[in-house]
Amino acid sequence: MRLRRTFVSVAAVLLLATSGTAAYAASRDHGGGTGGIRSVTPITTVYTYGQKVSAVAVEYGGTVNPRKLDNSTFSVSDTSYNFRFNPIEDLPKLTERTITHTYTNSTATVRADRRSVPGNYVIVELDPDQNAGWTVIVSKCPTFLCTVKVNPDLPTRVTQRKDVHAQPGKGKGAGPVLAKGAPRTSHGVTEAPVNLLVDEFRYGSYLSGGMVLPYHYHLPKNYQAGRKYPLMVVLPGHGMGWDGDNTGVQIAADIPATAWLRPEVTGSRGDVIVLAPQNQRVGDVAEADLLVKLVEQFSKDHAVDTGRVYATTVSYGSRLLWEAFAKRPDLFTAGLVTGGFQVSASQATAIAAAEIPLWITHGVNDHLLNISLARNSRAALRPAYEAQGRTPEQVAELLHYTEYGNEAFSLPDYHAAYGPTYDDRSILQWLLAQRK
Repeated sequence: MRLRRTFVSVAAVLLLATSGTAAYAASRDHGGGTGGIRSVTPITTVYTYGQKVSAVAVEYGGTVNPRKLDNSTFSVSDTSYNFRFNPIEDLPKLTERTITHTYTNSTATVRADRRSVPGNYVIVELDPDQNAGWTVIVSKCPTFLCTVKVNPDLPTRVTQRKDVHAQPGKGKGAGPVLAKGAPRTSHGVTEAPVNLLVDEFRYGSYLSGGMVLPYHYHLPKNYQAGRKYPLMVVLPGHGMGWDGDNTGVQIAADIPATAWLRPEVTGSRGDVIVLAPQNQRVGDVAEADLLVKLVEQFSKDHAVDTGRVYATTVSYGSRLLWEAFAKRPDLFTAGLVTGGFQVSASQATAIAAAEIPLWITHGVNDHLLNISLARNSRAALRPAYEAQGRTPEQVAELLHYTEYGNEAFSLPDYHAAYGPTYDDRSILQWLLAQRK
């Protein structure tokens, strides 16, 4: 399907909502529970440009014979809707997914080795590079801007095209048929999704001055209160702000929150605490003030290394970073700004006075926030650092800057500079290497 670009406000990559989502959810046939299939569970993964259904777990009433399975046993269809490019009316339009692996498991989740083990579940893994199966949809449009949320009613459907057999007894061939192939019958999801990494985040909320700041956080697997861990504060785009109905979407909408838990992305096996605030969109000054208070309190309540408190942003999140860094430069160690807004002269002066290292990235053809905003930020920060007596070499160590051409993006959303940024381990490793 040809991607269609939809231009929206510079504050977010968002689209107008319609009543189509509610009507579709109300009319959806869940399928499941017939033809020997006990349940269908979607499994999701957050990739560079957001969360999508990455596999399905199909449950049967007995232990499945993996030797009678291959990638043609099932077919999977899913939505071709992508909130960055499509109107919400496209949500029920389904496309065939490419199946990459089929194996058995004892639980409704994937296996890293993709080897079959005895179990009642067949795991059907899907091509991660296919532009289909995205879970994030438009939530609300309280003004001319919209927010997004994770779809509570995923349209994923599974068809069992060939017979599925039980494990045979000794010397009994293929084993009895657990479910006959039914290539004309599709089954919708019947269970809540298994959201890889996302489900590991815990929810919290911070209240100050009558304002509430929801957030999610992730502690290392073997977290010890007696140790000290670096803290990564992830500030999402405008549309991922809290609207009362989209809690947690800041983790799923794109990769920055989960990236720091994945050594294959960062190239580092060091433990990191991730804090993902979800401010209500009430203005960057008020939001940054609340953010600072949250970071202070969170750092007191958890084993945070206060010499390693980092912030990374998407789009609008840069406005909070600039304001928070200028307001409390002692609180932060370094920052990574992707596809962001322009720093003000006063903010640049305060940040440079504290000698906070920064890396700014931006798409040359960003259609929402013009490349001039990043170039102007660099132009403001460089002399601000120099005014502190820093040499050109020292300024180069404090201020890194990268522009991306269109070829750097695996999806043609040139506003999403976090895409190529998080594909570059050297940038992520640079951020983690900064110390006060």
